[in-house]
Amino acid sequence: MKLFDTLKNIWKIEELRTRILTTLGLVLVYRLGTEVVLPGINPAHLEALAQQGENNGIVGLLNMFSGGAFSNASIFALGIMPYISASIVVQLLGIAVPYFQRLQKEGESGRRKINQITRYLTLIILVLQGSAYLTNLQSTVPPEAFVLTGTFFSISSIVMMAAGSMFVMWLGERITDKGVGNGISLIIMVGIVARLPFALFAEFTGRMVQHGGGAVVLIIEGITLFFVFCATIMLVQGTRKVPVQYAKRVVGNKQYGGVRQYIPLKINAAGVMPIIFAQAIIMLPASFMTLSDSGSMAGIAAALTNPVGFWFNLIFFLMIVAFTYFYTAITVNPMQMSEDMKKNGGFIPGVKPGRKTMEFLDTVMSRITLPGSIFLGIVAILPAFAQLSDVNQQFAQFYGGTSLLILVGVVLDTLQQIESHLLMRHYDGLMKSGRIKGKNPGGPTAY
Repeated sequence: MKLFDTLKNIWKIEELRTRILTTLGLVLVYRLGTEVVLPGINPAHLEALAQQGENNGIVGLLNMFSGGAFSNASIFALGIMPYISASIVVQLLGIAVPYFQRLQKEGESGRRKINQITRYLTLIILVLQGSAYLTNLQSTVPPEAFVLTGTFFSISSIVMMAAGSMFVMWLGERITDKGVGNGISLIIMVGIVARLPFALFAEFTGRMVQHGGGAVVLIIEGITLFFVFCATIMLVQGTRKVPVQYAKRVVGNKQYGGVRQYIPLKINAAGVMPIIFAQAIIMLPASFMTLSDSGSMAGIAAALTNPVGFWFNLIFFLMIVAFTYFYTAITVNPMQMSEDMKKNGGFIPGVKPGRKTMEFLDTVMSRITLPGSIFLGIVAILPAFAQLSDVNQQFAQFYGGTSLLILVGVVLDTLQQIESHLLMRHYDGLMKSGRIKGKNPGGPTAY
């Protein structure tokens, strides 16, 4: 009954109802676009491309982020990944290049300039990835799949894929402005969720017909998946609250400051990026080794491309731990946090403002990042353990890795926005025991 009452309250709020319907409509447009095949390609001959998306790690990652459009040779085949790649590059330049550092400090005008540069860089990446996609397509699918060939077909296909990705980016921005949740994240999540029914059906068929085990094994797998989801939510939500005391100021008859707040330092501040970096990089040496005629090189390449092998998962785990520290160092700036606190008259009790505060925050982040990185590495290799336990490969991907982290993070963030609309109009929230916390804790202390 509580659930039905909450749904009724959501529907009563006109603004929230409009936002949810707008989000669903734009997501439907995206899902329809993933089924539109590039002109000049016969979709009946794309089975080899779909098989490549299932067996190849980096191709499978691209196919997941594009919601299956990659294996469909769709106009949305490149998905949103070029924009994400461009955003990461610009973010890294903001640390190393003084020009980008100045833009980051210029407020709204600097943010608009950074967004413009990101879009130009996205176009460049789209042209390069579009050419690589067509090359891969021509080497994977049979020649009879191409109704059209030649230079005109290549150029027009690259232009259509680039336009399709920019349109997907525009859809994401419209969802963020007019809908509920972060549009780019929601588009990625929808692509992941779209695979869930097929994965469930494949696992159900396998247990009932092929591998055996029946309903008992399916129930055990469901319970295990539930606990994995709970552990992932703890990883995403986990924070270390650092107390901050603000100095008291009296202006006229009013008192300002003198309150204690908290800086919520996230245990997993890097999010899903370490897994994406590790997946992309671990495939590069294997790709070069496969070109060698040496038997030993071929053996190493086979070990590095075996998703259930010991060496692959060990190297993958260690790379995730290393990249978690690296990306956390990029995204969390103790020096900036210390300066902001000092400007606003804040200090950590027992710690001197300035350099001592920076060192204290840096030490705290280093300590909480270690268990966070280890936990993230375990979550990333859980699909391998699921496959070794005879779980279907498609269904095993939901036991951990990028799919699970994105799914949990985006759902929590979207529910937090819906709950904010309910609480603003004095309705009950979505949970009895406290409010839902999104991926990015808000408030004046969330630096």
